[in-house]
Amino acid sequence: MEEKATIVVVGVVVLLLQLVSSINCISDRTQFPETFLFGTATSAYQVEGGYLADNKSLSNWDLFTKIPGNIQDGSSGDIADDHYHRFMEDVELMHSLGVNSYRFSISWSRVLPSGRFGEINPAGIEFYNKLINALVHKGIQPFVTLFQFDIPQELEDRYGSWLSSQIQEDFGYFADVCFKAFGDRVKYWVTINEPNLMVFLGYFNGQFPPHHCSKTFGDCQLGDSKTEPYIAAHNVILSHATAVDIYRKKYQVEQGGMIGIAMNTFWYEPLRDLPADRLAVQKALSFYVGWFLDPIIYGEYPPEIQRLLGLRLPKFSLEEKKKLENKLDFIGINHYTTYYAKDCMFSQCQYDTYQWLWDASIMLTGERNGIPIGVPTAMPRMHVVPYGLEKILSYLKERYNNTPMFITENGYPQGSNPDVSIEDFLNDSSRVEYLSNYLDSLTVAMRHGADVRGYFIWSLLDNFEWCFGYTLRFGLYHVDFNTLERTPKLSAEWYKQFLTRAKTLKEKGSETEVWNLRY
Repeated sequence: MEEKATIVVVGVVVLLLQLVSSINCISDRTQFPETFLFGTATSAYQVEGGYLADNKSLSNWDLFTKIPGNIQDGSSGDIADDHYHRFMEDVELMHSLGVNSYRFSISWSRVLPSGRFGEINPAGIEFYNKLINALVHKGIQPFVTLFQFDIPQELEDRYGSWLSSQIQEDFGYFADVCFKAFGDRVKYWVTINEPNLMVFLGYFNGQFPPHHCSKTFGDCQLGDSKTEPYIAAHNVILSHATAVDIYRKKYQVEQGGMIGIAMNTFWYEPLRDLPADRLAVQKALSFYVGWFLDPIIYGEYPPEIQRLLGLRLPKFSLEEKKKLENKLDFIGINHYTTYYAKDCMFSQCQYDTYQWLWDASIMLTGERNGIPIGVPTAMPRMHVVPYGLEKILSYLKERYNNTPMFITENGYPQGSNPDVSIEDFLNDSSRVEYLSNYLDSLTVAMRHGADVRGYFIWSLLDNFEWCFGYTLRFGLYHVDFNTLERTPKLSAEWYKQFLTRAKTLKEKGSETEVWNLRY
């Protein structure tokens, strides 16, 4: 078995050398500041497993995955990558890559099984302490997300989680526990991951828990797609503000860290060369990203959202606006693809249950006249459009006064066809090309002044990909979900070479100009 694994890895390295020589790669590690964070990303439910280990309670995803039809392949994250028991092995994998940071999330159910209504779980605190200590020992900065979709089911049962203002107190308590336990070593905190995606999938079309939607938009027993997404979003924004307020007042000065939020982002191009579609692009950006970032940074929802939603949009009280004044230190950018946007207010549009911007009267599509906007991937509606990263970064730079940014997720999906050989999975040249081209796009944005301070590949490991289950593979390392064996793919070897190039040049005495960015 070991001999076969060695042959596979050697073969991957040979393929790597052939590929690197054939790709005209503009970017390398030397083009980024020495302080720039390069890492990989995961989330608790997607990799940890151990779903009832050591007094952890059930989360919303533990229950959601057990309902037939919710997950494409009928799977769950009960075991996932078993990172809970194999984290030391995974830290060694990161160290071998040469990354200087690792983004992961904390399982709320593992630390506070009953939220603020119960005791802190010592075993949960111990697990994350061991993980953080192992990272720090290897020179890898922990980049920690407090909430990445999984919440104690008890909070859903007690008061409806994000639909109740009570969640703000619970989230603040959870954040406080984490800051106190881990903040002496954690210098980067993300409060909430992709709240815009979460509230859409959870409360508009019901593809995420708590599976709420109107009958028009999905097969749900509960929900109101016209109001609940905005109520949930309002409580998410104020929960973020609560956590930031606690961090600012109690921990930041002593611990010296930064705190922000991570947004799911797309770039949009007008479907037609018409003023209405160009306006649709701007509305799409406001309705998807500005919906959260405008209140957090400017204290109010975007004017176009207020105008179109009217009384359906919750209002911030004077006290809440005061809390929002603490804002954030950075914006996390999760970016994978780009869409065309078409105006549907003055044009006829074909209804699609995945039409994300219903209230904005915008249709999103990945095709124009049957031609895809970029090379299709194994994930539906995801195309390879590298320039989109530079464009969304430039947009955010202008809209939010060049607030510091981190690319907290960027990655490429392979289809997990059981008939495909492991050698084919390991030879992920399409992922290498994707990452290389998106990094080139990132360097363009930085040359134009975007204050970007880090880049995290999604993901370290093949893992449980939410509603897609195990049908998609985003990992730099292939995971055999029968044995849980990790094997480096071509992309892992490429990333390692990318990250070690600066060190190699320095050892050879090469002089390389690094941009004088704001650090």
